[in-house]
Amino acid sequence: MKNDKSAVKKKILIIDDSPEAIDVLNNALPKNYQRQFALSGAAAIELLNRSEELPDLILLDVMMPEMDGYEVCKLLKKDERMQEIPVIFLSALTDTRDKVKAFEQGGVDYIEKPFQIEEVRARVDTHLKLRFFQKEIENINSNLTQMVEEKVKEISESQTATIFALAKLAESRDEGTGDHLKRIQIFCRLIAEKLRIHSKYKGRINADYVDILQKASPLHDIGKVGIKDAILLKPGKLTPEEFEEMKRHTTIGANTLADVYKEYPENLFIKIGIEIAQSHHEKWDGSGYPQGLSGDEIPLSARIIALADVYDALRSKRVYKRAFSHEEAREIIIGGRGKHIDPLIVDAFLEFEQEFDKVYTDQNR
Repeated sequence: MKNDKSAVKKKILIIDDSPEAIDVLNNALPKNYQRQFALSGAAAIELLNRSEELPDLILLDVMMPEMDGYEVCKLLKKDERMQEIPVIFLSALTDTRDKVKAFEQGGVDYIEKPFQIEEVRARVDTHLKLRFFQKEIENINSNLTQMVEEKVKEISESQTATIFALAKLAESRDEGTGDHLKRIQIFCRLIAEKLRIHSKYKGRINADYVDILQKASPLHDIGKVGIKDAILLKPGKLTPEEFEEMKRHTTIGANTLADVYKEYPENLFIKIGIEIAQSHHEKWDGSGYPQGLSGDEIPLSARIIALADVYDALRSKRVYKRAFSHEEAREIIIGGRGKHIDPLIVDAFLEFEQEFDKVYTDQNR
């Protein structure tokens, strides 16, 4: 036999100060309905507040002492837990203004006293069915929302993995590794989380910014795909001409991402990717490249990447240099405070320097 959710016993709360009226309604309702009763508005509110399972429908008398039905309904509609419960008003008042007031307070129907039994049954049955279908629609919408969110997350994670793979491919032509990119991501998050609580960046750095910066950080050197192997892989010091060519990796990466940004101008991920690709070699004192930006002219994302990249480069062994210890890297970064690197970002690094050392050490065991 097909399972019919609508056949589940429905719970009705009857609120009326007249025991006789409650008795009439009780007899009018089908026996498969669960009943609850309250002789006053205050008693009803107290009952609802302590109930784990709320009623599916409320029959509410208008004329009650101390707290009338209108006030009861108004209180119910203010409570997020109860505001969706349909309320049918019961009253001997027949004036149109009374009926309008009932609907204004949130009632779904209005039944005049004395009751017509068949009318009560029909209206209760109708509103219970409407409530059932409303819940079904809410469940369907909730499930659809969850499915969409899961699919968006799946697509986002897929895109992030693809971008990381492309960035890793660019790094593989140099001496960088995928671990380098992962470390850069962690370093960027540590710095951004620290800056987030600084008065200068409150309201500017939020959880979304931190997350996007972490995901976009591998794009900083993606422009290296456009640099010749003879220069990119040269073991010795570059000539001035070769260094000028090497500098182009910043604009190559930024211009490539800018073409994508034209198609998706609201995409913050691509926007930050452009910033870090182009400006991660800019210096606080204006002596960097490619634009010679200084101070706050340098995008915040690029300033954060700059420190993360410098620290990782100092700690890493290259054919042209040995690997520096954490202490040595720390002193070099402090020496570049206000020259190469934003002073606030150096300060943030010093707050988390032990975590930086641990991240690097753990990934190089």
